[in-house]
Amino acid sequence: MINSMTNLYFVNVTVHVLAAVFWLGGILFLALVGAPILRAVEPPALRQELFRQLGTRFRVAGWIALGVLVATGLLNLQFRGLLDAGVLGSARFWTEPYGRALALKLGLVTVMLVLQAVHDFGVGPRASLLPAGSGAAVVLRKRAALLARVSALVGLGVVMAAVRLARGG
Repeated sequence: MINSMTNLYFVNVTVHVLAAVFWLGGILFLALVGAPILRAVEPPALRQELFRQLGTRFRVAGWIALGVLVATGLLNLQFRGLLDAGVLGSARFWTEPYGRALALKLGLVTVMLVLQAVHDFGVGPRASLLPAGSGAAVVLRKRAALLARVSALVGLGVVMAAVRLARGG
């Protein structure tokens, strides 16, 4: 039984890492490759439509990956015995290196999810509804780009916190 639980834990961690690679890799690809290329597309209406289609397609895949990350993250906590009664409720746990690393990771995940939600369900879609090239559309697109970049940076912070967590805090 222990061996099968260990195998399930390793499968879960692998799926967790793959979902993180997919989400963060996709965000970095869009920011560093896709967006710079699309900014050169003319006319502005075509550029806006391509951004809208790319954003909509990745939003679906990205939120699936984020859902997988949350689910597998909770399972990782369960496999490690951290969801057992009293562990996370212990003040002492949060003062130890592992607890501090987990708190950092969970805090960054929360910030990342909020930033991504504001980008994906607020600013990004609103920008695509405005007339291409209009002042308001440009302002919202710049805001969306900033949100995406900050979310990606926070995502890199999550990875750094995860590495620290995997190394015991």
